[in-house]
Amino acid sequence: MTLEQFSNNEEQVARRYQYDDKLVLVVDFGADIADSAVDVVDGTVLAVLDGTQYEIELPDGADDAHTFIKNGVLTIEVEGDR
Repeated sequence: MTLEQFSNNEEQVARRYQYDDKLVLVVDFGADIADSAVDVVDGTVLAVLDGTQYEIELPDGADDAHTFIKNGVLTIEVEGDR
């Protein structure tokens, strides 16, 4: 699922920020998330929040992605040719 599809289907607040050297994708799941984990596998971000798994596809040409989640906000920093 792309970020646009994710935010439309799940009614989550999602933003995309383009900088000179990277792309940053941010999804706010809400601060009441108690248990969370996030990883990148084969160009897809897998986020598990309170037992529910979400998948977000990285843009084509993404060479490297760093992910983290804090206070229910998932941040994905993407480097490479986007």
